[in-house]
Amino acid sequence: MKSPHDKINKTIKKKDWNEIKSNDSWAVFKIMSEFVEGYERLARIGPCVSIFGSARTLPDNPYYTIAEDLAYELTSNGYGVITGGGPGIMEAGNKGAKRGNGVSVGLNIDLPFEQEANPFIDNDKLINFDYFFVRKVMFVKYAQGFVVLPGGFGTLDELFEALTLIQTKKIARFPIILLSKKYWSGILDWIKSTMLEDQNNISTSDLDLIKLVDTPAEAVEEINSFYKDFIHKPNF
Repeated sequence: MKSPHDKINKTIKKKDWNEIKSNDSWAVFKIMSEFVEGYERLARIGPCVSIFGSARTLPDNPYYTIAEDLAYELTSNGYGVITGGGPGIMEAGNKGAKRGNGVSVGLNIDLPFEQEANPFIDNDKLINFDYFFVRKVMFVKYAQGFVVLPGGFGTLDELFEALTLIQTKKIARFPIILLSKKYWSGILDWIKSTMLEDQNNISTSDLDLIKLVDTPAEAVEEINSFYKDFIHKPNF
């Protein structure tokens, strides 16, 4: 039985395949340029914390205010803030950093239907990316911690990629904090009961990689406590 791919392949001429392969090869240079720009622009930003959360969170949502207050608290403790550069929780994070006169970094991604960079990013610290994977490297490499507020699939993607890199010792450990017990307790209960206890797919020590808090002050305290024993440095 022929697969759908066989039918598709018949409609694509050999010269078309060659053109696709050629375009893939040239894309390597675009990817390299995004890595180079990211490394050059972020190498001197100083200690920062990445704030993650939904782009759909509106300014009248309590989590927007929490994210803004978190960023302000971080800048008051000597940290800059890195966000995905867009609206929602990201905008709130950059807004709070701006209010605290701290470093405000935005790693924006070019998407077809959303997102435009928010206005609270430092003019020299807005970087636009085409590739999600390059952007995620920048989040991890130049952040001294992650604080994750309520979000969707993209937020979970960023959270679990960081956990995987630390778990597999591809990067050094740094604090990963989930802010909002109401939002995150369910998934943490599932990780413990199903991933760990029922299926033994993670180790007990892996649970120690995550801290669950309910306020910006608690999140900042977790980060400060961690760096009593560790120094700030890039993570790769």
